[in-house]
Amino acid sequence: MDLRAVRDRDDTRIFEEVESSVRVYCRQMPAVFCRARNAKVWDEDGNEYVDFLSACGSLNYGHNHPAIKAAVAEYLADDGILNGLDLYTKAKRDFLTDFRQIILNPRRLSYRVQFPGPTGTNAVEAALKLARKVTGRTTIVAFTNAFHGMTPGALAASGNCAARASAGPTLPPVVRLPYDGYHGAGIRELQLFDAMLDDPSSGVELPAAIVLETVQGEGGLNVASGRWLHAVREIADRHGIVFIVDDIQAGCGRCGPFFSFERAGVVPDIVCLSKSLSGIGLPMSLVLIKPEFDAWAPGEHNGTFRGNNLAFIAARAALSLWGDGNFEPETRSKGRRLRSRLEAIVAQLPGDSASVKGIGLMAGIEFADKSVAAQIAEECFKHSVLIETSGPHGEVLKIMPPLTIENEVLDHGLEIVTQCSIGAITTASGCGVGSGSRRGSDSGRGGNGVYRRPPSPPAAIARLASP
Repeated sequence: MDLRAVRDRDDTRIFEEVESSVRVYCRQMPAVFCRARNAKVWDEDGNEYVDFLSACGSLNYGHNHPAIKAAVAEYLADDGILNGLDLYTKAKRDFLTDFRQIILNPRRLSYRVQFPGPTGTNAVEAALKLARKVTGRTTIVAFTNAFHGMTPGALAASGNCAARASAGPTLPPVVRLPYDGYHGAGIRELQLFDAMLDDPSSGVELPAAIVLETVQGEGGLNVASGRWLHAVREIADRHGIVFIVDDIQAGCGRCGPFFSFERAGVVPDIVCLSKSLSGIGLPMSLVLIKPEFDAWAPGEHNGTFRGNNLAFIAARAALSLWGDGNFEPETRSKGRRLRSRLEAIVAQLPGDSASVKGIGLMAGIEFADKSVAAQIAEECFKHSVLIETSGPHGEVLKIMPPLTIENEVLDHGLEIVTQCSIGAITTASGCGVGSGSRRGSDSGRGGNGVYRRPPSPPAAIARLASP
């Protein structure tokens, strides 16, 4: 059989016939992509797209960054070790040396580095497990609209009901608190929780850990204030609770500095990193642990792919960008540029129909009409911009370009976002957003493909099964 005759460049039937119905992004952006460079992606037909998705924040340095790609290619050509478990390897030594010198030492951080499994949820699971071991306690404190991963411990700490429902009744115990700004919540709610921990009759057990994102990406680009984060840190210190920051999406420069919590001046006990850590899309995660909490016995927590040496090579090359004193200021400048353009978009929209959210290059627009963001995202795709939504109802248009995006490419993409936003809000003919589009019907989906407002199970299954 001539396979070339069977395969059609534009044929997506193999995905529909063989791949699980759990797929989501391909339903929202139905093209077959084949090539990418920095903030641009091309499909099989040669159509060019501006990437405001960055593989859900795992490509902060863009697609195929030349320096990172060259380091990976050279390592492969030299027959470098690819999977080293937790054996000593030159690739790991070089990465750890540069990570300490470029990232930890300048910030006066003395974290020990644990290599768990290669994904973000692996890092969160390891952090929660370690906190429980160190304290001898079980309960975890997590927040509204949080997202920490899809494995049981991380999922228990996440807020999304639809994602949690499929896990059944076996999720570990979590105390849910309102995040900063949640329906007006703030320091007062933390003070109440603090008082409940002091009251032996409150019914609230002393928790093992508090886990949070300083910026909730999937939750709708909610940004915690420095004052609120300090209050959380103080509660953790006062009660001997391990303070964990999930920096998987907001870290690696997405908010400006390498760590998202730097702006607040707080130092977590444990930090979870992943996504853009390898710099080129290779799976890798880290758990950063204050030395006094590094209580693991040898082999007590492990994973076959914790020794992804190719990712170590790529990550070290990515760290070299941070050794350049210009990289962080340039990233901050682009964040200001993005926010200015988003404010200009909102200013062109009527009344209180929209507002700017987020920080740095992790920003977007929240729409009062919860169906609008999904419609705009679909129109943006039609006009060659890859973009997604987030928030509990998918009401936030989320913009996360590579940190390395050229200003002219950023401006070009934002001009498309501007026109599609105006078209959706005013129903002008320029963008022609329709109310019956597929993305409109899937408006419950947000970042990471998590459903926001699921219908009854039979309808959900029927909708997922449709191509």
